Amino acid sequence: MATETTGKRPYRGTAARERRAQRRQQLIDAATEVYGHNGYRHSSVKQVCDAAGLTQRYFYESFGHSDELLIACYEQATRRLREHNMAAAEAAGDDPQARSRAMLHSYFQELKDKPNVARLLLIDIRGISPAVDRAINDALRAGIQNMTQALARPGQQFDPMLQAGIQGGFIHIALYWMATGYAQPVDAVTETALKICAALLE
Repeated sequence: MATETTGKRPYRGTAARERRAQRRQQLIDAATEVYGHNGYRHSSVKQVCDAAGLTQRYFYESFGHSDELLIACYEQATRRLREHNMAAAEAAGDDPQARSRAMLHSYFQELKDKPNVARLLLIDIRGISPAVDRAINDALRAGIQNMTQALARPGQQFDPMLQAGIQGGFIHIALYWMATGYAQPVDAVTETALKICAALLE
């Protein structure tokens, strides 16, 4: 009997961890939509839990406070965006110009297709807390690393300050575009951003 009971414990423990991980993911997905729709400052734990279909006690099972959930949402969204961009670059072949166009098109298309994610990533995110600002800076550094990985030729090194300026230019183009209600086609926005990227590829 003791052997049977011992054999079941890892299963029960694994199942409990999986359920907890699932609830955590439900909260992240729900919060991404709630924060993106209402703005983080105008969203409550209850709104997020209601959207996730969970009681508030499950929020505190995974997160100490709302800022932790915001960071989890932001990190997931930026990671997925970078993955899409890098996949687009790989599919575009070896030419840096083609790869940069593909990455930028992927970036702007994702923002247009997922406006709640776009708002989460680019609006109402700064100034929440030092921890949130650190998460933003980490994501920006990861984006610069992806830029180098996708566009630099073997042995080539980009100026990191120039990369940071170019990345900021992309963000401000996106913010302007979002403020106009995504009035311009994705292709036109991509071509505008490519003019900035040209400074890196010269």
